Amino acid sequence: MSETPSPSPTLDRVRIGIVSVSDRASSGVYEDKGLPALREWLGRALRNPIDWTPRLIADEQALISQTLIELVDMGCHLVLTTGGTGPAKRDVTPEATLAVSDKEMPGFGEQMRQIGMHFVPTAILSRQVAVLRANSLIINLPGQPKSIAETLEGLKDAQGQTLVHGIFAAVPYCIDLIGGPYLETDDAVCKAFRPKSALRPPSAA
Repeated sequence: MSETPSPSPTLDRVRIGIVSVSDRASSGVYEDKGLPALREWLGRALRNPIDWTPRLIADEQALISQTLIELVDMGCHLVLTTGGTGPAKRDVTPEATLAVSDKEMPGFGEQMRQIGMHFVPTAILSRQVAVLRANSLIINLPGQPKSIAETLEGLKDAQGQTLVHGIFAAVPYCIDLIGGPYLETDDAVCKAFRPKSALRPPSAA
């Protein structure tokens, strides 16, 4: 694994909420892998200094909604959840997320399922959603670390050319539009897309 570069002090700080939803991990039955996976990928992808706000919680709809509200109220510009998005009875993360939504962003869920279908046909069973609440973007991600990275980063061929765009390429501009900090990405991990009118000169490393 390549060493994560140090964040540039000239860039905007960003507060990111990361939430792992799992009955068994939250009760100590096994070690949670969702929060480390989110933190590792975002730490590589973003050049901004990050203030992390992690939460490990059970698959309880009211608790998930309460946690999302709390993270938004704390000033998280981006909130990423992992787990609880399948069709099983205890999978209620999408319902909890939609319950606190001001606006739904359906394109994120559509693209997440499209990416997953390149690997397994059962990706069609995933129910991830993305929403806006106040000045925050909330996105449900899959539960497995490998799937988290694939969903955020997308698919590349052996030469490193993009085959399918990951969802994170659209996240920085979305956060621009809702009044959040200007996020810069490491293009080797995930190149953010913005229209030319929204670009700033790149900051020094």
